[in-house]
Amino acid sequence: MNEFKLSQMEIDHFRERGYIGPFTLYSPEEARQRYKIIRAELFDRQHAVYDLPTQSPIANYDRHLDVDLLSEHIAHPGIVQRLNTILGPDLICWRSEMFPKYPGDEGTDWHQAGTSAHASGKPQIIVWPGDQRFGGAITVWTALTDATEANGCLRFMPGTHEEMFYDESKKMAFDPSKVNALEKDGIKRGFFGYDYRSLQKDPDWKLDESKAVSLEMQPGQCVIFWSTLMHSSFPNSTKDKTRLGYASRYVPTSVRVYPDTDVVDEYGSQISLNKYGVVLVSGQDHFGHNRRVERNMRGSPFAPSSKVTSTV
Repeated sequence: MNEFKLSQMEIDHFRERGYIGPFTLYSPEEARQRYKIIRAELFDRQHAVYDLPTQSPIANYDRHLDVDLLSEHIAHPGIVQRLNTILGPDLICWRSEMFPKYPGDEGTDWHQAGTSAHASGKPQIIVWPGDQRFGGAITVWTALTDATEANGCLRFMPGTHEEMFYDESKKMAFDPSKVNALEKDGIKRGFFGYDYRSLQKDPDWKLDESKAVSLEMQPGQCVIFWSTLMHSSFPNSTKDKTRLGYASRYVPTSVRVYPDTDVVDEYGSQISLNKYGVVLVSGQDHFGHNRRVERNMRGSPFAPSSKVTSTV
């Protein structure tokens, strides 16, 4: 049963714009209930695959590997069936990240991710084999709170996913003093201690932001987009409204993840990949390029309609 399969019109729309949504995965009330449970488990790092202090940005990576409801979420039929329509039947989730934006936080500057080498200078995913038109991955960004223009919702530049405006191999210099300290065109925005402008292929290139689209979402809604699509977010200009999103990232099983390395070096921290593995969320892995991990789910406190029959 493929109740969430994209129509041909939706597929064409996605290919033209580089994103589609929002779609509703959970009701706002269920999303809030889920987050209460998730939040408690996020603070418990006993089973987290990366041994890092919570203040490190990459401490938020891949919590689907130890938090039950995030393990369940990455294989949600409303996500996987739509991605099968775009990428085919054999899919892995290779990374997930929690993205909080607290009151007063800067916006995230415009950026693209092809090989995700922007921080280390080393590709984290190898461009797809064969005659594929794109590199990158597909990101599913799910709102766990309201995401509005005031508290920092996502922005997209439709149609920019087929051309890279940045050279990720240049490697950016991390400077923690740049966090919440950069301003661009009168807007407070940076990139978590990096200046993404340093990767521009043309230093004089300037984006026409009049063509940007803001995507406001309710808790429980998600948007699907190519990582190579130009995207950003507004600053959180509120005094008491935190914006929280959870991004899960997917590629076909043919893609090599973290090739020729056993560490990730980003945001002033280094993590070992000795406990890391990709998660097969649908189909079969005919390639065996990547170490896979599986974990038995302990069960969900929610109704059977919310459950996913899967091991992570």
